[in-house]
Amino acid sequence: MNSVTKPKNTDTLDRKNAEALLGGGQKRIDAQHAKGKLTARERIALLVDEGSFEEIGKFVMHRTKDFGLDKEYYLGDGVVTGYGTVNGRLVYVFAQDFTVFGGALSETHAEKICKLMDLALQNGAPVIGLNDSGGARIQEGVLSLAGYADIFYRNTRASGVIPQLSAIMGPCAGGAVYSPAITDFIFMVENTSYMFVTGPNVVKTVTHEEVTAEELGGASTHSTKSGVTHFSCANELACIQHIKQLLSYIPQNCEDQPPMLPYEASESESRPELNTIIPENPNQPYDMREVIDALVDADSFMEVHKNFAENIVVGFARIGGRSIGVVGNQPAVLAGVLDIQASTKAARFVRFCDCFNVPILVLEDVPGFLPGTDQEWNGIITNGAKLLYAFCEATVPRVTVITRKAYGGAYDVMNSKHIGADLNYAWPSAEIAVMGASGAAEIIFKREIAEAADPQAKLQEKVQEYTEKFANPYRAAHRGYVDEVIYPEETRQKLMRAFQMLENKVATLPRKKHGNIPL
Repeated sequence: MNSVTKPKNTDTLDRKNAEALLGGGQKRIDAQHAKGKLTARERIALLVDEGSFEEIGKFVMHRTKDFGLDKEYYLGDGVVTGYGTVNGRLVYVFAQDFTVFGGALSETHAEKICKLMDLALQNGAPVIGLNDSGGARIQEGVLSLAGYADIFYRNTRASGVIPQLSAIMGPCAGGAVYSPAITDFIFMVENTSYMFVTGPNVVKTVTHEEVTAEELGGASTHSTKSGVTHFSCANELACIQHIKQLLSYIPQNCEDQPPMLPYEASESESRPELNTIIPENPNQPYDMREVIDALVDADSFMEVHKNFAENIVVGFARIGGRSIGVVGNQPAVLAGVLDIQASTKAARFVRFCDCFNVPILVLEDVPGFLPGTDQEWNGIITNGAKLLYAFCEATVPRVTVITRKAYGGAYDVMNSKHIGADLNYAWPSAEIAVMGASGAAEIIFKREIAEAADPQAKLQEKVQEYTEKFANPYRAAHRGYVDEVIYPEETRQKLMRAFQMLENKVATLPRKKHGNIPL
């Protein structure tokens, strides 16, 4: 088109475009900035590649005439929806606009989100929701509630088909919390975002507890206490960068493969520092993150749920340019035991990896499940079974490295050969047994020890006997339960070759509607 020539009858279009871009108006945009928050359009501009965003439904307006709403209309109706690219890859994005009715969800607001999700599902690309909403638009009554349910239904239909990411960048309360909860990952911004089913005022009325919105449902609370959020970010820019980073590890949909980055192998992939990482004292802790950092490509580990259930470490990384999910017991916290929170955290992560064809590496150093009435009464049996179920169900390539302890039922649960792992390695320091040598000796040789002239010396003798017989990787290797006992320094090279060998793995589950995971 000639740059000088302007089409006829565009004045209305020009005016409406300008009006839509202003959302709830400049005054409310300034108020948003004053709170340290970006506008919906500013967030989208940071997220997608420059010039790639195509908006859908820019001129949509609400249809409600009750309670004075017939005198207040805003183009877009409180949510910006559309598609664009992130690092050249197609994504669908919706960003709620707090400057319009506090981002409250209406019938048309929900319809815009639903239309976007339908497109994402049909075209096999991720959906990213940037949430900043006061909740349901009360003036619309059941129409608003119906809109939420329409979104929940689509979240569930899309689960395991396309990645769904939710960023909470302001309030998210009441029914609004359930859409992010169904999605794959939740990001929260510290000090400016919160999530809860019922707010501080209702809590005070019902339970008489005094609590602030931040204490009740802020980023710190949900990233440490509840585990609702997977990533707690210092500010909105950091949050958006985290979203982009996460996208780099995962595929577009369940039929696609994760991105593979070019990688040139060095002359030696040996990691001699791993030879001395396991302490001489089997009860002394070490940091499993140091093992992970030595095994994966430099600076590639992106930890998920970093501050929740810290006795297990999960996250994405690359080995030889290949995207993998990592699950590792953390001996530095609670000796690396499995408890309720660790089990559910790891199970959720394993199931995501399996949904989207991300191979899984398990680093095992687990003395068992955490004992106690608190754990038993709160369902460690059912919750521990979630992790077991997740591994058993996973059909992606699965490799386990036992670095030290693999005791009892936890040995089985942590991706053992018996539940379908493809390759199981063990370091010479591995102890694969029903329980620790001291406890086992006390049970097996109870009478002998009691009758000995020096019971303590006899106990030590029997502990040593049990250790030599069982607390090592060789009996398991003789049985084929461990494929190879390897030198720690050669682990990275073994893993690079293993995942390359397994890249065309084909495994299918029995035909069924779906399994019944122990919830």
